[in-house]
This record gives sequence, structure tokens and C-alpha cells, in this order.
Amino acid sequence: MTAPHRPETLLVMSPHWFGTQFGDAELARLSALATLGEPLVADELTSPAVRRRLAETEVLLTSWGCPELDEDVLRAAPRLRAVLHAAGTVRFHVPRAVFDRGVLVTTAADANAEPVAQYTLAAVLWAFKKVPFLAADARRFRADWSYRETRGELTGRDRTVVLVGFSRVGRRVTELLVRLGVARVLVVDPVADPAAIAAAGAEPVALAEALPQADVLSLHAPALPETRHMIGAAELAALPPHAVLINTARGALVDTAALERACADDGLHAVLDVTEPEPLPADSVLYELPNVVLTPHIAGSLGSETRRMTAAALTELERYAAGLPPLDPVTPGTLAVQA
Repeated sequence: MTAPHRPETLLVMSPHWFGTQFGDAELARLSALATLGEPLVADELTSPAVRRRLAETEVLLTSWGCPELDEDVLRAAPRLRAVLHAAGTVRFHVPRAVFDRGVLVTTAADANAEPVAQYTLAAVLWAFKKVPFLAADARRFRADWSYRETRGELTGRDRTVVLVGFSRVGRRVTELLVRLGVARVLVVDPVADPAAIAAAGAEPVALAEALPQADVLSLHAPALPETRHMIGAAELAALPPHAVLINTARGALVDTAALERACADDGLHAVLDVTEPEPLPADSVLYELPNVVLTPHIAGSLGSETRRMTAAALTELERYAAGLPPLDPVTPGTLAVQA
């Protein structure tokens, strides 16, 4: 009986993320799937010890903190056949040269989409009744409940949610909202298949048509040159009074100066997990406004949630070792439109 292939594997990520993403169970599974050496994990790819490992390495299992796999690194890794990423985007460490070498690249972005969708769902449901904004008002007005009438209709019935981007997260949020039956869902995505959007229970629409209908506008598009500041002054002005903007995608999708004006002067509500820049300058008006909720980029995988991504990467390793096709490969074409 032929022994299973156990590829020589090196982990490349920051010490923090290694400690977060790999516990005893994950290390045991890794040991059963791969041939490992010293160092087991590296956050640089230039020292003599790491270069000795690279010379024998067939698989790099990467996460946040992995340096760029540039031409120099690739020359030092002549046996490299796969880069399996235990996090989301590979844009910052996988250049075109990796694909030109014919190296398999995979991502765990699908696993990372789960907590972002959960955060977004919670934000949408609370937005219907302006919960976080009224909570801020309560600290100011206390027993004078007249503030309850200042933030528009407080209802979770007959709401319209506009999702910009039928991405991994956008699809999940669509499915969650449709399953709950709490809102009409409109999806803006010019490159998505309208039939797929309709099959998910949502309506494909153009941005200009969707904005005036949005009780909640939630962003799920990638940060690309063509999406930079896609939500600017004109788009924010097109939203109905008391609308809520939710951004768990990329801060660059929104013109921050226009957002500051809309929230300060026009009554727009916002739930912002990402901003541009990140973090915002200390003097940004968005910190002071009771109609704005700011969180420090927490919607994505943190703590034990990151082990879902580790499991996904280890499954890709298991499939690679068995000669099976990857579940979530990255190509130059798909990388160009990923977050």
C-alpha cells in the first residue's frame, strides 16, 4: 500500500496569528498531513535557517504577516508547488510571478466571510429600529424620551435593504435576510449574474435606482480603482432621510469627506467597521456624532473565529496531498476582483 503524500510544508505568518490560528487540534491535523521541520513557522523569508527550509518546501501555508513571495523568494524555493492561505485576500503577498511559476494558490476567504455576514446582519436588524443611535441619545437625554421620535420610523416591517456587491459576504447577507423574511433585498452588482441574484431571493438593480429606496445601504464590494469612492456626495444625497449606511467591506468605497458632511449636516446614520483612512484621524467629526457607530475593523475573523480559516486551509492541504482539485483556488483573473 502506497504511503500518503505528506508534502514538506512551511508556515509563514506573524507570531500573533500563528498563536491565534493554531491550537493543539490544528497542529495535530497539520502534523498528520504534512512533513514539517525547523523552523515550523516564519514571519520572514531571508534568514539562513528559513532559506534552508524554503529550499525543500513544497507547500507554504500562509496567513496575515506573510511577506511578499517575490522573485528572490521563488528562486530560493525551487520545489514550491502550492501557497495555501489561511486568511482572506492574497493580494498583498502573492504577485503575478507566483502564478507564472504554475504554483497553486488557494484562499480561506469563504470562511472569513461568515463572521462579516453575521456582523452585517446584526447591524441591519438594529438599524431598522436605530438601536445603537438611540442608545447614544439615551446617555444625553436620559428620562426625556422625546428623543425616540427624532430618528425616523422605528420598524422592522416593510424595510428595503440595498446590498452593493453580490460577493461572498453579500451573498450570505442576502440569504440571511431572505430566510428571516424581514426585508425586501435589492442587490447592486453590475458583474454578477442577475439570475443568480434573483435565485437568492433578491432583486438586481442599478445603483441610481436603488439608493432612493434604501432604508439600509450595506456595502460588500471589493476595493478596486473603479469602486474607489463609489459612494460619494451625490449617492449619499440620494438616500432617503434617516437611512443607515453600513460598511464592513473597504473604507475606500466611500468618500470620507462627503460622509462626514452627510452625517453631520443631513441626518445620515452610519455603522462603520472600516474607514478611509483607517483608523480615522483623531479630529474626525465622525467620532463625535451620535448617529455614527465606529468599530475598529472587527467584523472579520478574530480570536477563535480564525480557526475556521485554518480548517479551510488544512482541508486544501489534505486535498492537495491526495491529488484532488482545490475547493477555493485563486487565479490572476479572480484576484483582480477580490477584496
